[in-house]
Amino acid sequence: MHSLGRQIVAEFYGCGEAALADAAAIESVMVEAARLAGATIVTQAFHEFSPHGVSGVVVIAESHLAIHTWPEHGYAAVDLFTCGDGVSAERAFEHIRARLGAGQVSTMELRRGQLEMMRHRGASAAPARLRAAGA
Repeated sequence: MHSLGRQIVAEFYGCGEAALADAAAIESVMVEAARLAGATIVTQAFHEFSPHGVSGVVVIAESHLAIHTWPEHGYAAVDLFTCGDGVSAERAFEHIRARLGAGQVSTMELRRGQLEMMRHRGASAAPARLRAAGA
């Protein structure tokens, strides 16, 4: 099945608390992950919370890489959404996993924008809320 993009949703457990608490370090990990994946970086924004935790995103021309950390739990939630064939989400994933020192990882992969669904779209494919409203 061909799609416009891939999204890897990952949960990293058993990470070092110090690695997850430093916004500059997390930004470095995520930017390098985007570069290693072959992505075109557009911008990035990272924020360090008080008393702990970091949220950030690297916006890439091919979509985004995002992270939210909970240092007190050794946990990071990561979202790698890439479009096109020129970016390797796997390379980004492996880099982040290694740099955070995750002891355990859980992942889910989604195919976004499934083209077959778009080609077969018709009046019967309208969302139920629109059909119910008489649209």
